[in-house]
Amino acid sequence: MVELAFQSATQLLESIRKRRISSVELLELYNERYKRLNPRINAIVTTDFESARIRAKEADKAMASGKSWGPLHGLPMTIKDSIEVVGMPCTAGSPNLKNHMPTRNADVVQPLIDAGAIVFGKTNLSLFAGDFQCFNDLYGQTNNPWDPTQTSGGSSGGSAVALAAGLTGLEIGSDLGGSIRVPAHFCGIYGHKPSYGIVPLRGNGPPPPGVFTGTYSLESDIAVTGPMARSAKDLDLAMDLIVRPSLHQQKAIRIELPKPRKSALQDYRVGLWLDDPVCPVDSNVADRIQWIADELAKAGARVEDKHPDIDFADCLEIYAQMANATTSAGHSPDLFGRLIDMASTLNQNDKTYRANTIRGATILYRDWSMLNRRRLVLRQKWADFFKDFDILLCPTAAITAFPHDHSYASDDLYQFKRRLKVNDQECVYADTLIPWAALPSLLHLPATTAPVGLAKSGLPVGVQIIGPYLEDRTPIHVAKMIEDKICVFSSPPGFDYKSSRKKSSSDWLS
Repeated sequence: MVELAFQSATQLLESIRKRRISSVELLELYNERYKRLNPRINAIVTTDFESARIRAKEADKAMASGKSWGPLHGLPMTIKDSIEVVGMPCTAGSPNLKNHMPTRNADVVQPLIDAGAIVFGKTNLSLFAGDFQCFNDLYGQTNNPWDPTQTSGGSSGGSAVALAAGLTGLEIGSDLGGSIRVPAHFCGIYGHKPSYGIVPLRGNGPPPPGVFTGTYSLESDIAVTGPMARSAKDLDLAMDLIVRPSLHQQKAIRIELPKPRKSALQDYRVGLWLDDPVCPVDSNVADRIQWIADELAKAGARVEDKHPDIDFADCLEIYAQMANATTSAGHSPDLFGRLIDMASTLNQNDKTYRANTIRGATILYRDWSMLNRRRLVLRQKWADFFKDFDILLCPTAAITAFPHDHSYASDDLYQFKRRLKVNDQECVYADTLIPWAALPSLLHLPATTAPVGLAKSGLPVGVQIIGPYLEDRTPIHVAKMIEDKICVFSSPPGFDYKSSRKKSSSDWLS
């Protein structure tokens, strides 16, 4: 049996429906674990257990009378602290927003609450969701539950840790360059980056919390919001609820995602992109990606070492500029002025990620349009690839979780000053963490990260499963088949009842 705290949302909801456990009992379990375990990891930074307890009692009363609020009836869950939830502050990790109390739920949150979810807390993130680590001056540092000396990943680090440590039932994160997928990879959970434009962004940055609270909102290029969970089945469950047009479009537009391309694993044709000179992959990661590819082949899938006919460096150059064009509106006038000065000194042949970041942050609209034309060519090449292949397997990031590093935290260009090691070679921080996650982000493609066990270092590895545009159910389906047949979520040591306290007979449910 799986310990209750680590059961999937799907399993927990079934237990609530069959009245093997009440919503109040599940909430109190999370409350107890929050008090006992959260100080080690600092995943959940704000709670409202009092209001959640009232709603949980109402959920149990409704269930006892045969009434269901919806697919998430009575499920306690948490939400990333850049996503607005009424009744709790939404800070994006900024001390300047510590007193910001939303008056409306984010558009991704409301359908979850309408379906019966009970939001009891907010989870930590990097400042304004801008780093691959999870720390800020307001709430501090979040630790990886597999090793507290290592980062949880970012920006949705608190979300991933809360799930991995069994402190919540379901989570919602956001992703522009891997902010759902990298923490999922580092912490050994599931995360899904939806196709661009199918989950509304209002109430989640960019821009910062509290901006554009009406019907309309900024539709930032590349950025998405999506689910994180302990099971691929939970990703499907959440996507059924949150996929919809933006509010101002709902009077005329509906979104219905197609079913998975295939029904059985042996019918899938799987491409594999294991490594690339542009972003070399550490053996800790590459070995596990090769392992899962081999296991899928043994299970009957047709796996080939093939990927779209694109140049990785070209893709990364376009991504660096377009992603930073998206985020530059949030830069201070001082930073923007410094970036303009830097851009004027760049050599036109300098194609480093740093140079392209500076170009993107200060780009002319004409130049952005030319980049977008190049992106359209890349999108077509991916579409051509998906005529012959159903999904692509590749790394989520080139390395596993790495030690906390707050160096240059006050420097806006910190990502080019920190260093990481890949196969014992020193590499630039941004060049190591961004490229593999950037591949589907730039092209608006859906991508699911699924745990595939531990590296020889003892840290989790997650494979990135990229699918065709708007065919989100296909990579999620492959993740479910990996979960059903090969590899499942496993809890980190020290967080189960056996190792953290004396267990009782009520700690497990069948």
